[in-house]
Amino acid sequence: MVNLELLKKIVEAPGVSGYEFLGIRDAVIEELKDYVDEIKVDKLGNVIAHKKGSGPKVMIAAHMDKIGVMVNHIDKEGYLHVIPVGGVDPRTLVAQRIRFFTEKGERFGVVGHIPPHIQKPEDRKKAADWDTIVVDVGADSKEEAEELGFRVGTVGEFAPAFTKLTENRIATPYLDDRVCLYAMIETAKALENHEADIYFVASVQEEVGLRGARVASYSIDPEIGIAMDVTFAKQVGDKGKIVPKLGGGPVMDVGPNINPKLRAFADEVAKKYEIPLQVEASPRPTGTDANIMQINREGVATAVLSIPIRYMHSQVETADLRDIDLTIKLAKHLLEELKPMDLTP
Repeated sequence: MVNLELLKKIVEAPGVSGYEFLGIRDAVIEELKDYVDEIKVDKLGNVIAHKKGSGPKVMIAAHMDKIGVMVNHIDKEGYLHVIPVGGVDPRTLVAQRIRFFTEKGERFGVVGHIPPHIQKPEDRKKAADWDTIVVDVGADSKEEAEELGFRVGTVGEFAPAFTKLTENRIATPYLDDRVCLYAMIETAKALENHEADIYFVASVQEEVGLRGARVASYSIDPEIGIAMDVTFAKQVGDKGKIVPKLGGGPVMDVGPNINPKLRAFADEVAKKYEIPLQVEASPRPTGTDANIMQINREGVATAVLSIPIRYMHSQVETADLRDIDLTIKLAKHLLEELKPMDLTP
């Protein structure tokens, strides 16, 4: 059963890429500290929680950073002009709220929308872009905005909007990747007997280049690396290209970024515990922390365990609670069943 209160806490904790120290880092430490043998924060900000074992060394990573925006100009009328931190589609910002983290605390702003009544006909066909996005923070001048605490470099993220749609479906900003971070935390809590030597990593700066996983994997030097990240679920407009579906269970990739023996082992575990496991074809690097873990030092046997969501990188990312539960179950059994094995392809 998904702990909605904890999931909401993890999803809403602040943490734009590079600024994970604003909230999510402490939340992760608080949740993990009583379930692991040791926990530390490295120089880049990764949380590394070690659960000791005598078997294969495993790094399981879920990134804790969010996409967001950064102020790059405050105009004389007090409007903020912003640039993206990570893959933000400016079209998703129109008529939305943004939560900023200023030197005077949290502040909110809204991205204005010109009413259709006063738009020129030709403008109604144009999509918003970074040149047209401005944020109204309630100030009438640059000086007033600065008095509120805004500066060039102030970061912001989509405002909290956790919504339960049905008994099994939720929608909220930042399921990418906070839903998998939640699943990793719950996996660590649920672990019982295991031989594997496990490092749970809440990685930083994934959205701006897999940076946290790079340094964490170098430090840990694992034999096995498992990235927990969201993937695309079937949704309106995908033209049949997307295979995983909401409610169909966790997803694991196949492809050159994935160790075939580790993937086959995951299939065996899923069948043993009657966990439905969806397959995603990934002929290129997966775009997850597994990319960088795989080529660490002399090579790492990697896999990606995903929770499918709709509307990725928007304020209405949507997931199915049953997929979250089953992902935790699979991750738990995978880690408990791992024994020394030859993972040479």
